Formats: sequence, structure tokens, C-alpha cells
Amino acid sequence: MAVKISLWHHYIQAIRSREAQKIQDYQRAENVLLTVLERVHDMDSRFIVDYSRDLEAFQFALRTSEDELTMEVPLRVNADALLVKENSDKESEETPEDTPVSCLLGIPREAVGLEGWMTEDVFGALDDPECRGHIVPGKILKILKDLLVAAIVHCKHHRLILPGALNAGNLKEENLHMSLLVSSGWRMIRFNIVPVVKRNHNILKLERTQLTQGFPEDSMKKVICQGVDLIPSSSHHWRVSTNHLLSKLLGIVGTLKGHRLDSLSILDRVNNENWRDGGKTAGLTFTHLKMVLLWATEIFPSSEDWEDLEGSVYRLLVILLCCLATRNLPHFLHPERNLFERQDLDLNFLYQQVEKFASQPELFLKIHITHQITSPQRIDNGIKAFLQLPANNRAYWDTAYFDVLLDKFQVFNIQEKDRISAMQNVFSKTKKIGEVGS
Repeated sequence: MAVKISLWHHYIQAIRSREAQKIQDYQRAENVLLTVLERVHDMDSRFIVDYSRDLEAFQFALRTSEDELTMEVPLRVNADALLVKENSDKESEETPEDTPVSCLLGIPREAVGLEGWMTEDVFGALDDPECRGHIVPGKILKILKDLLVAAIVHCKHHRLILPGALNAGNLKEENLHMSLLVSSGWRMIRFNIVPVVKRNHNILKLERTQLTQGFPEDSMKKVICQGVDLIPSSSHHWRVSTNHLLSKLLGIVGTLKGHRLDSLSILDRVNNENWRDGGKTAGLTFTHLKMVLLWATEIFPSSEDWEDLEGSVYRLLVILLCCLATRNLPHFLHPERNLFERQDLDLNFLYQQVEKFASQPELFLKIHITHQITSPQRIDNGIKAFLQLPANNRAYWDTAYFDVLLDKFQVFNIQEKDRISAMQNVFSKTKKIGEVGS
């Protein structure tokens, strides 16, 4: 057992050893981008520079994967003064995976102080008794793109950014964001620039307004009291973005004792280096794994669950395996929404890769290619059928069911009598109806 523990800790120490350098890389790239956005603000004060990006740096330090990052550009507008008019023709909209809301942002007829948003370059007229018109995201995207191009030219001409510090080649693409490659000194980081209406308190419709366990009391209230952000969903409509809410919740998870964040970092590195071939192929993202951690924090609420590093990783693994087997990763704030939908992922292949790691993790925890490690398999071939139970009965999506899975992987180390009894009851029930292999 001591060998296994030292291997897990050796692996996380290798990840941690790069955290300070990664934060410096992020800040170096971020400074280049902020310089450009400051020029954008100078040219058009309707666009604000957001300097409060500690949560983004915090998440970047946890990651090995190099998925694109988001840089939000807030609009200087009182979000609560706008009329939110939910889109009734949802079939005409491509609904993103992380929100059920699509809406127009209308300017009330009696509005005061919104004159800057009633000019032709950002405004669209509406035949509506309540609104003069609405803020058009397609026009916002166009003017922001033009401003970015002009700002980059200005910054390069005046040597405010170094040669090669920024690549704007992807700005020509027509998307709901602007993509820029920014140098961190030794590698390029891709940022998606997204206009955002911050802190709207009138539209938030979460399927979950409180968390039952695992998080400090009133965590959800503290997160949602700040309002919700809106980003473009099409050329005419906006949608709720849960990114900021989820990042806030991850920050709260980071204040809890135990190896929750270490588990996320380990899985992200294994995912990037093994399941995605060093980031060369499509697959699970940091956002997927972050969602798994949030579920694990709630499903495994005891501090005892997170004392051991190996056991902590398996608390994420059993949930991830279940989601892959059922082809459904529920959004933490909108559980009816499946994050695997609308994504071109080979879930069968991913399941096989994750199962291999869960069965013999030591084979993947190599710091150097010359390391030779052998380990016995931990699971049998009947595990996948058991993992699919929540697809047929949502009642299995609870602690007792996942405790059975932990026991199958030989990492159930809880001494609490009620937890043990509940786990044994689930095992007995499923065994009687032939759902669990011998």
C-alpha cells in the first residue's frame, strides 16, 4: 500500500511543481491581451476591461490540458435596467449545452441612461409596446472585432506589445466569439474573446437553487446573489452563461480540506497525456472534469471521503465512468441537460480508456517513460452493466450506489455505520435482481 500511495503523491507533486510557472505564463499572456483591451476601451468606452480574473488564473494552474480559455469583455450597461424577453421560438435557435435560456435584451421605452446602446451600430428596432428596441449581439460582435483589429495595429505600431506576442489570424472566422493566440513566453495560449452583459438579476432560472450536502451552507445563495452573465447565442439572441457560477463553486471547493482539487489535476493530466494523446485528439475537457468534481463534492460529502489521495481520485472516477457508460454527464446547475450532447465524442472509446485507468492506475502514473510499473487489475468485466443503472433509475444517482462502486475498486474506506449499511442495502438489492455480476 505504501508503494501505491507514494506513486500517487509523486505524481501530484510533479503537477504541483509547475503551478507557479503556469500562473506566470497565464499572467504574461493575460497582460498582452489586457493591453489590447485597454486600447479597445479607449476607443469605445462602452466596452470595459475586466481585471478581476483570479478565478481564471486559479483554474489555469490546476490544468495540464491546453483547451482554449475565455476572456470576457463586459458591456458598460446596467443589466437590470434592460427588459429580458425570453425567446419563444426556441426551435430556430441552436441551444448550447450549458443553458436553457435564450432571450432578447430590450431597451425599455422609459429608459434613462441607455442612450449609448440606442445607436445604429449596436441597436435594433422592435415592434413592441414595452421596448424601443434591443441590443443586437451580432452588431456587438462586429464592432468589437473591428475594435480589436484597430487596437492590435495600434499596440504593435507603438510597441506596446512585442513582435510575435499575438496572432490574430483567426479573427476572420465568423463565430460567437473572437479567437486570439497570445504568447506566454514559450507557448501560445488561445483566448476566446466574448462580449458579456454582467450581473443580470432578472433572468436566472436554475433547476437547482440550493446544494444539499458537501458544500458550505448557503454556497449557492452566495454565488447566485451576484446575478448571472449573458453572452451571445446567435446574431440576435443572448443566453445565460453558467461559467462564472461554476468557477465560483470550484473556488469554494478549493477552500475545503482534502484532495478534491488534487484529484481534478491528476485526472486532467492523465486525460491530456493518455486519453487525448498529449492534447492532439478530441476528448474530455477540463470543463467536463470540473463538472464531475462538483458532483463528487456533493455525492461524497464527508471530509473522510477526501483524506486519501488515491481514494479521492476514485470518487471522481466512479462518477465519470457512470456518465460515460450512460452517455450522460448532467450539468451541475441544470441536471436535465447533458453535457455530452451536441459534442462529437467517441464515448465508447473514452469509456474504455477511463476504465483501463481505473482498473490499473499505476500503469498511467509514470513521470518518466523509463518507469516500469506493474499492478493487478481491480475490476471484472461486469462493471459496465452496474454503471448503467442510473440511466434506467435516477434514484441510483446517490452516495450509496457510488459507495458500492468504490467498494468494487477497493477504495471504500468509510467507517460511518449508516454509510456502510446504505451501501450494503444497494448491493443486496441489485444482486437479488441480477444487476450485479458475481
